This record gives sequence, C-alpha cells and structure tokens, in this order.
Amino acid sequence: MVEQAGPIKQTILDNGLTIISERMEHVRSATVGIWVRSGSRHEAASLNGISHFIEHTLFKGTRNRTSREIAVESDAIGGHVDAFTSREVASYWVKVLDEHLPRAFDLLADLVTAPLFADEELNRERNVVTEEIKMVEDTPDDLVHEVFVANFWPDHPLGRSILGTVDTLATFNHDRVTNYFSDVYAPRNLVVAGAGNIEHERFVDMVGSYLSGLKDRPVNLKASAPLHAKRRIILDKDLEQAHLLLGTCCPSMTSADRYTVHVLNVILGGGMSSRLFQTIREERGLAYAVYSGVNAYTDAGYLSVYAATSPEQLTDVIKLSIEEFNKLKQEPVSEMELQRAKDQLKVSIMLSLESTSARMSNLARQEIFFGRQFTLDEILQRIDNVTIADVQRVAGEIFSGDELAITALGQLGSLNLERAQIAV
Repeated sequence: MVEQAGPIKQTILDNGLTIISERMEHVRSATVGIWVRSGSRHEAASLNGISHFIEHTLFKGTRNRTSREIAVESDAIGGHVDAFTSREVASYWVKVLDEHLPRAFDLLADLVTAPLFADEELNRERNVVTEEIKMVEDTPDDLVHEVFVANFWPDHPLGRSILGTVDTLATFNHDRVTNYFSDVYAPRNLVVAGAGNIEHERFVDMVGSYLSGLKDRPVNLKASAPLHAKRRIILDKDLEQAHLLLGTCCPSMTSADRYTVHVLNVILGGGMSSRLFQTIREERGLAYAVYSGVNAYTDAGYLSVYAATSPEQLTDVIKLSIEEFNKLKQEPVSEMELQRAKDQLKVSIMLSLESTSARMSNLARQEIFFGRQFTLDEILQRIDNVTIADVQRVAGEIFSGDELAITALGQLGSLNLERAQIAV
C-alpha cells in the first residue's frame, strides 16, 4: 500500500490494483474511471480490434444486468457514462454528482467484473462495429489518418486500426473474447482513478469492496517500438477536395524532448497565428482546414500536417508546408514567437484540467505512462525551459527528406508523389 500527501493520493491493493484520487473540494461532482493498461498495440495481428470490441460488448449485458438495464441505469444516474479504446489504453468512466458515486461505481464495476459476452449480443455488436469501420471509410479526414499510419508503421500493431477489420471481427466469438478479457483485465493491469469531491479512504473502501476480490495473476503484454517507412501514397476517392497528411517521426511521449516538440508544433500549425495557418490559409487562401498535430506513444511518435484543398492546389500546399519545415531547421524562431507558443500551450493545458473528468484522466494517464504524478507547476516549468536552440535542434532532427511520409486522398489523376519535387 502506498499513500501520497496532498490532494492526490494513491493506494495499491494486495492484488496489485492501483487506486488513485484527487480531491477537488470546490466541486459537487465526481468522475471515476477504470483504466486498462493496454490497447490495440498489444494485440496479435489475428486479434486486431478485440480491445475495442470488448469495450463495446461490456455494455451488452452482465450477470447482474441486461443491456437495456445498463442503458436505463446509466441515464437514471443523471450523469455521463462513457468508454473508449486507444492504441495503449482502454477506459470506462462515469461523471456524476458526488452523492451518486456509489451507485455509479456499482454499475462501472459490474461491467468489468461480470460480462456475459452472450453470442447473440456479440453478433449484434459485430454489426455495429462494422458500421463504425464503414463510417471511417466515408469520412475522408479520418480515413487519411488511418491510411497514413498504416503505411508509416507497416506490419506493426501501432499501424493497425483500433477498430480492427471486418475479417478479424468475424473471428471474435464467445471463447476468443472471454479468453482475451481474462488475460488482460487482471487487477495489476487496471488503474482506478477518481477526481472531484472524493475522500480517498472512503474511495478506496468503495473500490475495494468490488475489486479487491479479483485474483492477482500475471499479464504478459508484448510491445516493441515500430520502424517507420517513408511511403508516399495516393488513394483514389471520389471527393470534392484532396485530403493530405504529411508526417515524420518525432520524440515519444516519454522523451526528454516531448515539451520541445509540442512547442514546435504550436509554432508550426497549432492555431490561427501558426505559420501554416497564416501562410496556407490567410496569405494564399489554399485551404479552409490546415493544422499540425503530435501523436505520441510510449516509445514512438509522429508529427503530421493535415490540409484539405482542391486537387490542383495539392502540390502547392505540400511545397509551402515543406518550406516551413526548412525555415524551422535553418532559422531560429524569434523570442516573441517562442513565448507566444509557450503561453498558448500552457493555457491549453491549464484550461483542459478544470473539470473532474479531465483531472481523472490525467491521474490515470500519468500513472500508466510515467508511474508518477507530475504537478501542474512542474509541467509549466518544463515548458518554460524550452529554448530557441531546443526548437531548432528538434526541427533539424525530425524534418528530413528521407523521413517524410505523405498520404493523399481524392481525385488526383496522374499526380506522382514520388516524382513531385519534395525536399526537406
């Protein structure tokens, strides 16, 4: 058992389950989540999509509640019940008035301790996820990201869709789902996080009454860092616009340079004053949507630029983006631009942590990915410590012609990205 001083406290039960909470005395709500320390990157190729499928099917009936009863009770609590699966974690959480927390957690714990995985419900939900896959296919700004990452990290779990495929979904019968659930949903692979008007000792007692009886057992999760490919892909789609994604490797979530790359990202394409927005949209009028983003995992990451533009303007958008990459490599940013990016990043972080659900998520993620809690002051100080030289050094490391990958969707005719004059 481990305890921490201050508003954030942590306890580890004898079976390996981690419980962490943050008391927020000025609110009357509470958010609690049960987090799984694994996601789609931990799946074998033949099981691609099973973590997400389990997330769906946990709401489709337990030994104590039917799927309809789960839905009715979720609404009756008067709060918000939700779940998601990512490449490295899965989460089930509920936000309610503090007085309803025991009833809400009773529902949440039931989902992750007593699922039925009835064949009838599995078949029905398989159709639902199939429709979700089709929806991505019909949403070009989502699809371009899926195609990009599949070709950026080929033949690696991080490059596969979180949703899985129609073929893998077809194999998820009762036995397969039950076996994977039993392997992964072990207490040492779970984190229960809570934030809001919560008293830690009572929170531990409540969680323990449901989950302390889970038997400790080993969890054998395998994860290896991916090797990236500089593929340049054109996918013909009957679209009015061309959807473009340019990307390159960047520091991982746990890298010492993670703060630098986020500051760099703000400068490049993180807002209306960013270089890409000003150049491509405001000065040239080539796109309505243009931005950059960082996708970082524990041992890998990529920085990407997204734009939607007319097919005949695609090459211009690529060239202008690459000009901005080169400027960041070759010319130091100004002190004013650096400070503006830092302030924008810090405000974004501070505002994002005002709700109980955001605080709960922050607790769980820091425990899962870092094994410790970073204070807000510590995070802000690390952002402030980023220098002009740091930004130029990281830009020089990540913006290389040999590293740049490109994916484009649309009616692009004879455009050949391999032959296009693309140099960084």
